[in-house]
Amino acid sequence: MTLYSPSANWAADEHHLFSDSAQKFYKQEMVPQIESWHEKGIVDRKFWLKAGEAGMMGGSVAEEYGGSGGDMGFDSIALYEQARTGDFSWGYGIQSIVIHYVTAYGSHEQKIKWLPKLISGEKIGALAMTEPGAGSDVQSITTSAAKNGNQYTINGSKIFITNGQSADLVIVTSKTDKNAGAKGVSLIMVETSEVDGFRRGKNLKKLGLKGNDTSELFFENVKVPLTNLIGNEEGQGFYQLMKQLPWERLCIGITALGAIDYALDETIKYVKQRHAFGKRIMDFQNTRFKLAEVKTKAEVLRSFINDCVSRLTKNELDAATASMAKWWGSQIQNEVMDECLQLHGGYGFMLEYPIARMYADARVQSIYGGTNEIMKELIARSIDK
Repeated sequence: MTLYSPSANWAADEHHLFSDSAQKFYKQEMVPQIESWHEKGIVDRKFWLKAGEAGMMGGSVAEEYGGSGGDMGFDSIALYEQARTGDFSWGYGIQSIVIHYVTAYGSHEQKIKWLPKLISGEKIGALAMTEPGAGSDVQSITTSAAKNGNQYTINGSKIFITNGQSADLVIVTSKTDKNAGAKGVSLIMVETSEVDGFRRGKNLKKLGLKGNDTSELFFENVKVPLTNLIGNEEGQGFYQLMKQLPWERLCIGITALGAIDYALDETIKYVKQRHAFGKRIMDFQNTRFKLAEVKTKAEVLRSFINDCVSRLTKNELDAATASMAKWWGSQIQNEVMDECLQLHGGYGFMLEYPIARMYADARVQSIYGGTNEIMKELIARSIDK
């Protein structure tokens, strides 16, 4: 199975070749590392560098900035094929999001400075939005960035930050004007190795995604140059976030599809091998009907995700449709993982079996990137106009 359906109008020969390349790379370099990453709670930096060498990142970035000069279909394939291996540890989804913030709003100097190293894996990116007291309500953040000469002084903390332990480049959502509401929000890049006052909390223990480093970040009088502002002027952060969130939400829908395809394959293998009452689990009508339901859900989701990717490559993906992809994809993912784990019986509850890990990893998909309840509200607003 692949991300694109046979009728996908966005997938050209180059996408098919990249898909083949990604599958081979992940099989050789990722699959053998998954258990190790789970034990250590972090992905090795050498894997990031190998991914950069293999061209897994930056497929849609212009060649002058170190990319391949393609479209967003390449990013979509890289994410799908990762989930298709059963891995949610490698934080490429956030890396891609950071890359596209810089691509969309960065100056030429910022792009030259940051993009090549993000694409090569030399630098790891993070997006610091969520705070202990503010999640989906971005306007309520309290992290501040005060002008002080030719610098910003940043104070505040962020929580649940993907790639938090390893990030070299962190886009920090900050208030440059505390009295301006949404218009006072700005995005500022913090280069973690070049500042004082930046501190990482411990690697958070989670229900799932155990191989990904997720942390609280602290900023205590962290000084960065004014030139690290993302965009031409202050107060554009909320607008920038809203424009880029559709990609973040589609990422979740894409990875949901990859995880579903993987879980289905694993479950089919299991029920063909496992016997009860003198016959294969596969031969019971309940098993066959459940798998028929899962397969249908996967193909319906694939069709919708392909439509979203097609819109994305044309810069036509709107926020409401991306919210649908995030909500529906993560909802179906959780339903499928539950069904597939059940078909594994007692073995499905054992962490030696990938389905147990996939079950745990799926749960957060309906929470991060904006909760599914927020997604429904955004969809409803598009209706009630």
